[in-house]
Amino acid sequence: MPCIRFSATDMFQVIGGRSVQAARLLAPRSAVVVEAVRGRKSRTDPVAKSKEGRIKVPPSIDPVEMVVLKERYSEYELIMRALRMEFREEVLRKKYEEEMGSQAELRARQEEEEHRALMDWNNQENLRILEARVLRIQQEEEEAERKKMEAAIQREQKQQEFIRQKEEEILKLQEEAKNFVTLENLDQRIEEALDNPKNYNFAIDKEGKVVKRTVLQ
Repeated sequence: MPCIRFSATDMFQVIGGRSVQAARLLAPRSAVVVEAVRGRKSRTDPVAKSKEGRIKVPPSIDPVEMVVLKERYSEYELIMRALRMEFREEVLRKKYEEEMGSQAELRARQEEEEHRALMDWNNQENLRILEARVLRIQQEEEEAERKKMEAAIQREQKQQEFIRQKEEEILKLQEEAKNFVTLENLDQRIEEALDNPKNYNFAIDKEGKVVKRTVLQ
């Protein structure tokens, strides 16, 4: 059976290629384990002779490629944001269902009872408002009827007053008609005028009093 031989270099490569936990298992409890990194220089090491005069020039960037990359990166960001939001919403929904699933039925029952109570209150309030509206309309109709009756009574009173005034005027004219000069009493009126002459030639003051009268000849 062939035997496999390992050199010291191979052993260090195997240990260096593994994780630090393998070295910790082989190291004593009080020792400090430092992972060996090959091909890595420290910050204090000088520049290599082959790279002393080298100037780093950044690679050229194609504008078209840059535009395409930006567009694709924007699309990638949008897709990833949407996926994160979708996953987060799903996780929150599952968490909510797990935590609140036992209370969902109780909450639904409470909401239904509250809705029924609100509907009953709404029906009672609608009935109260309807009764108040009917009463208000009835009062308005009664008030309109009362005003209509009052207006009719006032018109009737005005009509009666107008008729009374006209009757008084008629009676007054009838009384005055007795003193009118007619063909039947013309001679009598002439004799009375001659027997009782009246002098209308007089003067009055501002108060309407006669201050001077001319004597009839």
